[in-house]
Amino acid sequence: MKDILQVLEDRRTEARMGGGERRIEAQHAKGKLTARERIELLLDEGSFEEFDMFKAHRCTDFGMEKVKMPGDGVITGWGTINGRMVYVFSQDFTVFGGSLSETHAEKICKIMDMAIQNGAPVIGINDSGGARIQEGVASLAGYAEVFQRNIMASGVIPQISVIMGPCAGGAVYSPAMTDFIFMVKDSSYMFVTGPDVVKTVTNEVVTAEELGGASTHTRKSSVADGAFENDVEAMAEVRRLVDFLPLSNREKAPVRPFFDKPGRVEESLDTLIPDNANTPYDMKELIEKIADEGDFYEIQEDFAKNIITGFMRLEGQTVGVVANQPMVLAGCLDIDSSRKAARFVRFCDCFEIPILTLVDVPGFLPGTSQEYGGVIKHGAKLLFAYGEATVPKVTVITRKAYGGAYDVMASKHLRGDFNYAWPTAEIAVMGAKGATEIIYRADLGDPEKIAAHTKSYEDRFANPFVAAERGFIDEVITPRSTRMRVSRAFASLRNKKLSNPWKKHDNIPL
Repeated sequence: MKDILQVLEDRRTEARMGGGERRIEAQHAKGKLTARERIELLLDEGSFEEFDMFKAHRCTDFGMEKVKMPGDGVITGWGTINGRMVYVFSQDFTVFGGSLSETHAEKICKIMDMAIQNGAPVIGINDSGGARIQEGVASLAGYAEVFQRNIMASGVIPQISVIMGPCAGGAVYSPAMTDFIFMVKDSSYMFVTGPDVVKTVTNEVVTAEELGGASTHTRKSSVADGAFENDVEAMAEVRRLVDFLPLSNREKAPVRPFFDKPGRVEESLDTLIPDNANTPYDMKELIEKIADEGDFYEIQEDFAKNIITGFMRLEGQTVGVVANQPMVLAGCLDIDSSRKAARFVRFCDCFEIPILTLVDVPGFLPGTSQEYGGVIKHGAKLLFAYGEATVPKVTVITRKAYGGAYDVMASKHLRGDFNYAWPTAEIAVMGAKGATEIIYRADLGDPEKIAAHTKSYEDRFANPFVAAERGFIDEVITPRSTRMRVSRAFASLRNKKLSNPWKKHDNIPL
């Protein structure tokens, strides 16, 4: 019996070494952790239960039958993050460059199937050279099997991808279908075709970092939701994100202990809005002063900064936040911000996370580049996302809410549950100056008359009371009481039940 146990331990030791000491040292030399080290950092200590440690490839072409390594380049299993179950797969670059074979894909598919069945998130740690060329179409079939499970899991369990090395070709489409993608600065990249192919086909000379690095995907393409300094920080931040999320669409997000009074009054908010309507202010200050302990987890911080998306807690409960940012483009909605916010709203609705919307929007960004780029359809994505969402929706208009952008930002007409406004709110078709110049076009040659008409328009419409008179605003609240009013609103909506008409699925304007 002892001999058998020793054989088992020897085989486990071999499997844990991956591609061997030399390759592990090469991984460390690049500033990267190994696949197992990443899992150890991600999960609670001692909680990891591994599957398929000894699984090996079945390829016999190109002499592959002579080179077999247990685990076949990916470590799979489940464990816990702060006591809550998650499934994880971590590609091992030290084994065949983390390349995906038929059996490698089978391992990933197995834990994805279990995650869907048992209702727990999947976290994928990607560090792979792509498809295993020696296996040809079998490895491509493996990718497609993973893709299909990403699709089936969408909206059922949270899916998180962490890119911690190369991720190229067909490999990028699995992360692309997950809910969140995080990257590591200077050591990870994603692209469909690499720099060499780009140079051959288009004559463009570009580095891997410029083509698909963390900076590119967090600032330009919006493919990634965040980028971290190193592997250690990335794992810590993923743990923090998982704490905000439910395990599946069958459960609510976790309620955490909080040490902040729901009725806390923030007198500084009474002076947040500048006297000059065209002077910007930082909307993040409002978010942090509403949130429990000022804790806010921002998503896509570096992309489309004119809108803010992320998670906070109110009375220990997770709330999704969408907020216009007057510091950037005056808070206008445009193509990028509409796409960013629409995807976030739909994620929250998938997993029954209530949505708080903070509004200061002067309209949609004008210009040929926006119109040619399809701002109509992209803006409609955000409109559609809010309109279809059945989760609790609370909206606070702090300053401007003009034109169609007023409608889009979770207005009462899109089934907003509580729609509040500050006394500084201006709800109108457009700003006073533009409206006056259209209504009183005949008086454009007389500056005094125009000034008088503008003052009259401001007095009539540059306030929240016209909307409140019609019931489009439920209450005009004092800024200092915002946390209390919003907390009470969400507390009253905890048993909300709302369903949309039966349909196979909707056809959001993509």
